[in-house]
Amino acid sequence: MGEDIRQLRRDSRRAHELGPAAIQERQRANLAEMVTFARAASPYFRELYRDLPDRVDDPAMLPITTKQALMDRFDDWVTDREVTFEQVQTFVDDPGLVGERFLGKYMVAHTSGTTGVLGYFLLDDRNMAVNVALGSLTSSGMNLGVLMRILARRGRMAMICAPNGHGLSLALALRFQKRKLTGRLLRIISIYRPLPELVAELNAYSPAMIMSSPSVLSLLAGQQEKGRLRIRPAVVFAAGETVTTEDVSRFGDAFDAGIAVTYSTTECGFLSYGCGHGWYHVNSDWAVLEPVDADYRPTPPGEPSHTVLLSNLANRVQPILRYDLGDSVVVRPDPCPCGDPRPAVRVQGRTADVLTFPGGRGEPVSIAPMAIGALVDHVPGGGIEQFQIVQTTPTNLRVRLTAAADADADHVWKAVRAELTQLLTEHEAGDITLERADEPPQLSASGKFREVIPLSQP
Repeated sequence: MGEDIRQLRRDSRRAHELGPAAIQERQRANLAEMVTFARAASPYFRELYRDLPDRVDDPAMLPITTKQALMDRFDDWVTDREVTFEQVQTFVDDPGLVGERFLGKYMVAHTSGTTGVLGYFLLDDRNMAVNVALGSLTSSGMNLGVLMRILARRGRMAMICAPNGHGLSLALALRFQKRKLTGRLLRIISIYRPLPELVAELNAYSPAMIMSSPSVLSLLAGQQEKGRLRIRPAVVFAAGETVTTEDVSRFGDAFDAGIAVTYSTTECGFLSYGCGHGWYHVNSDWAVLEPVDADYRPTPPGEPSHTVLLSNLANRVQPILRYDLGDSVVVRPDPCPCGDPRPAVRVQGRTADVLTFPGGRGEPVSIAPMAIGALVDHVPGGGIEQFQIVQTTPTNLRVRLTAAADADADHVWKAVRAELTQLLTEHEAGDITLERADEPPQLSASGKFREVIPLSQP
């Protein structure tokens, strides 16, 4: 696969050097190839595309797909006839298999994402090769000073993420840890750790690189600013939630480090990479991102979209084509000052929502939304179709749950309550009431779904 990665990297670099027209031409060719393959190998897409022309290289010609629709037709959606939903669900239910390859062929991840609907995703070798190739193109711009600082700390990396479940970040991290030569350089730290313990471990480890969500990094930046956290990473990687230009500036000042940001999803891990001007540049030779309004009509550049349609042009085992991602984005109407020829977007959706509670020791206790979401997402035994946690007072959380059709709703609630209680206790939050809501999870006024809603937010 190494030779494929080198060729992919060369092809993408050549298209970027030639400019927007070359990138667009490459996108159309990759889209036509993916549509042809999906129609031939996926019963679901064969049925969905039966009335389309033989060649399709314009995404606007394709019907729209959703996570719910794909999950409902999982066995017909996948292109590998060996794969079944039941097998994948059994695999995901085993925590000992995180980072292993399903059927010896595919990485597996599950996520609820912006829509709150649980999805199971397989990533094939082609998808992973494109991910590596595009990532290496972005990281090739590291200057000598950054590289020297990484070497000074012996390349140590710290990833702060959910330590359970088949989230994509954890699966990839565990796979990396199994490499004999480099695996020992990566330390995975649980986002469930109370903040003082997290600070102490990072101080002792002194990583050269740190990776987490912006909400977690914001908490750590506050500790760094107060002098409790004393690390000097060369690079800070922020992903998984919206990163503002203010976040980038704050992280850079607090850690005196280079900041690398991405807007990506489990469905398309290589979707985009951030630039120094606060924009995400879409890897549009391998991904299509279409901002649209509530009626799925194109949104003009400069205006926020209602949602965005995603097409992943690399992953063949589960084609993602014109897929309603649920995020709101704004496309830059003019060329980005950084000089990158790829389309530039800013993301309005997936904002980090930190929950803050009175602390048992007098200081407020803050918990990142990733910790809450991952914990509920991975309740032992599953059974959750959708959840939402609303902070109604400083000491009250209202938990909205929709149990899966084959699950006992009372059992699911008891499991969620036990996990949340343990998390709050470990963080030494005050006396917090967990309230079981009668109503199901709700959309916001803008029509978006948020899993975690802090106090005083609509």
